[in-house]
Amino acid sequence: MTNPYYQPPQQLSPSDEKMWSTLVHVGGIFLSFLPALIAYLVLKDRGPFVRHHTATALNFQLTMLLAGIVGSILASTFILALIGAPLLVLVFVLVVVFSIIAAVASNNGQWYSYPLAIQFVK
Repeated sequence: MTNPYYQPPQQLSPSDEKMWSTLVHVGGIFLSFLPALIAYLVLKDRGPFVRHHTATALNFQLTMLLAGIVGSILASTFILALIGAPLLVLVFVLVVVFSIIAAVASNNGQWYSYPLAIQFVK
């Protein structure tokens, strides 16, 4: 039995898809994986472009979160701090640089996939 009150989500316009995709990438610089997770859950059925960008941003941010956790654990031990501290700096730099590259690509209407990202969400 189908629900007579169900309406499929309305598709976003191409300009709205680009805007939301750009905001998700920029938001990851400041709020880690939260903007990508929220946008993926809310907007994934609103267009293929925004689905792709929210999924790739979420995958990248989760990968960087895992790398940051590993770096924090390593940095907390005295002997391994020489590995952990630079890893934390590297994670921060990678998040900023690749998020800006992804935001520019999405704002230009280009499909972008982050390097170094583990595929958690497809």
